[in-house]
Amino acid sequence: MRKIRKAVIPVAGLGTRFLPATKAQPKEMLPLVDKPVIQYVVEEAIHAGIENIILVTGRGKQAIENHFDVAYELEEALSRRGKVEELAEIQNITRLGQFAYVRQGEPLGLGHAVLCAHNTVGDEPFALLLGDDVFDEADPALGALLQAFEATGKSVVGVQEVPLAHVSRYGIVNPPGTPAQWWEVGHIVEKPAPELAPSRWAVVGRYVLTPSVFGYLKKLKPGVGGEYQLTDALAAMAGHGQLVAAAIPAKRYDTGDKLDYLKANVEFALKREDLGGPFLSYLKHLVASR
Repeated sequence: MRKIRKAVIPVAGLGTRFLPATKAQPKEMLPLVDKPVIQYVVEEAIHAGIENIILVTGRGKQAIENHFDVAYELEEALSRRGKVEELAEIQNITRLGQFAYVRQGEPLGLGHAVLCAHNTVGDEPFALLLGDDVFDEADPALGALLQAFEATGKSVVGVQEVPLAHVSRYGIVNPPGTPAQWWEVGHIVEKPAPELAPSRWAVVGRYVLTPSVFGYLKKLKPGVGGEYQLTDALAAMAGHGQLVAAAIPAKRYDTGDKLDYLKANVEFALKREDLGGPFLSYLKHLVASR
């Protein structure tokens, strides 16, 4: 079984759900406490043993490239001022892994974004991580998919159960026949109405894909809005017995949703040794005063 060495992370979206904050900055650079969302996603891939990060970028996304690049002036200033810890933290960002950047010229959907990375990925399996979903670092997220891939050799979608009222926001797969860590996907539907959903098992932004996905993506026809949907390619793969679903045990935060983003900031701050205690005291005082 070939080791997964590469991860594709599409970051070309416009971030319209967070306007006006994203008018002049990428949504992926919005902070969770003091670290941008995209860094959490990259670190998840690195911690899972992936070596090469391929970011599919678009217009106005230079801040993401700059974040993972060397900042000579900043490093020099920190060194001169004796800020050793801050300097080490900044330098560690550039050493996370090997970065490559691919440009998606037009916003033509997730399927098109993945296809843009084809030449850089090559003929090998790869992980796909979407930046809106951030998972609690205490439990494996991508690791659960890698285990399923190693066991089956098939493409894998990461899934979690969501409330029935929310199924229309996600791609939904058939449920497992019996409780299982992973199971064969025979049916996947993009954003179904609740009464038509095959289950409440939603695809939540983590995938491990075999290179055969590129053949399916090349055959796609544009759907709603002229976009090429990854789910359509996955549905074709499922029809040929090439797709499994793996349950992700880690807690998920949808940082593309304003309320979930605020919750994530609170919970990530409470976990910090330097912030947790004082912040909890503040929250208790705030709640009591209300």
